[in-house]
Amino acid sequence: MITTTQIDNNAADSLFRMLDHEGKNSIDPDKFLRQLSGAGILQDDPRIRELLALPQFRQQITKGNQIAKTEFNEILQQNALVKKSLSKNLVIPDFETFCQQIQDIFLDTQRNKGGKVADYIPQLARVDPEQFAISICTVDGQRYSIGDSSTDFCLQSSCKPINYCLALEELGEEKVHTHVGREPSGQSFNELALNLKGLPHNPMINAGAMMSCSLIDNKNNIADRFDKVNKTWQALCGGKKMSFNNSVYLSERQTADRNFALAYFMREKNAFPENTNLTETLEFYFQSCSIESSTYDLSVAAATLANAGTNPLTGNSIFKSSTVQNCLSLMLSCGMYDFSGEFAFKIGLPAKSGVSGALMLVIPNLMGISIWSPRLDAVGNSVRGVEFCERLVERFSFHPYDSLTGHSTKVNPRKKENEFKASKVMELIRSASHGDLDEILRLEAEGVNPDISDYDGRTPLHLAACEDQIEVVKHLIQKEVQLSPKDRWGNTPLEDAKKFKNKDIVNLLENAIKSQNKDYNKSKILVSKK
Repeated sequence: MITTTQIDNNAADSLFRMLDHEGKNSIDPDKFLRQLSGAGILQDDPRIRELLALPQFRQQITKGNQIAKTEFNEILQQNALVKKSLSKNLVIPDFETFCQQIQDIFLDTQRNKGGKVADYIPQLARVDPEQFAISICTVDGQRYSIGDSSTDFCLQSSCKPINYCLALEELGEEKVHTHVGREPSGQSFNELALNLKGLPHNPMINAGAMMSCSLIDNKNNIADRFDKVNKTWQALCGGKKMSFNNSVYLSERQTADRNFALAYFMREKNAFPENTNLTETLEFYFQSCSIESSTYDLSVAAATLANAGTNPLTGNSIFKSSTVQNCLSLMLSCGMYDFSGEFAFKIGLPAKSGVSGALMLVIPNLMGISIWSPRLDAVGNSVRGVEFCERLVERFSFHPYDSLTGHSTKVNPRKKENEFKASKVMELIRSASHGDLDEILRLEAEGVNPDISDYDGRTPLHLAACEDQIEVVKHLIQKEVQLSPKDRWGNTPLEDAKKFKNKDIVNLLENAIKSQNKDYNKSKILVSKK
């Protein structure tokens, strides 16, 4: 009977051999890190901090150090993330292929020169319109970025979902929505309009965002309230410090007549909580909009929302799942200004844009995406950002109703929760046929039995013998697979090798069968003597 420990040891052995191509019985640390990076696990990931502190990875001190097999096994035992990454067992298994497809979409979208930068806030009008960045973070913490992903930009309206979440966490859904509605406005984001109850239509437009600010920690002073928002963003981004653009803040404050008019309109309708200081509330709102970060970090914040409020890199719970559910519902229906209905129809995913060109897209239970491109369309959304989202759901099965369309031609990069045995059989057999030993080792590390057969009784050894894949045959012999299994036509791998005149494989199999028979006869003699 095979034990769990034996399976784990076999998996570790397969992964080690996958990295030890040259058979040195050791692994180069650079290659090890490249393999992790290919799976989307980057070196600034806090979950591998202890791993990178090991002497083998501190190259400036111990250059040339290798990872021995015993050390590799210890790493796998101590860090489940490493094992899952190397085994391609994260939420997007083939992350490198997925990233290549994202790069293709990025380059196609980059050609779009439509729209213009926001000019009603003077500082935003000075931003280079050619800048463009995409960053992705999955719920397993796999990350990829392309373009100007390290350049900071102001959050602007993309701060609104988080301020809404903070208000919900503090006061609860019922209290918050006595001050702000839940319906799309159908009008511009800064329109002088309230709903029939005299409340802002939703928290994703200016009036509703000011209302959220009036609710956050409103018994405290404005400095501490801003500090709370800033620290929440820091936690959402995995501990990365946020910056603040004072020029944009001052510029926004100087051109705030419409926002002041909205605030006075709401006060006239008694929409604010008692004793709300309008000037402080507006200052707080402008400050929240002037927080800066990059797509590289903001994608982690988006992934936290995709992960029901738990940061995928730190494991810290930032918001309750019920808070995130409410927030994503409003992002879906109200997050893209007066384009929200069209966006929900075409894309079907929660999103929030900002006039800085920011766009935060959430694919629940899969990933968060941060997009930045400053040129805006007529309603205030990033032109390239919207196009990227459209191209994304055209290529991938990310629209929530794709499953209703039957056999879609879209790509599904997700890891299936219940992978069919047949698909794994075909992967292993196909790899044996093509001589892809790396893939065979990966599949074995996932627990796929190399002795497995397809509907016709064809095993990986049958296919390797037919296709003259001698290295695969050697590996399967070493794994002590059955050497003479018969397919539905009664053929064994040895007979297939003879049929296709693969002489080296014929010799290998004949010798292996003889050796196996000798061992079997010896064991019979020992048993009979006892």
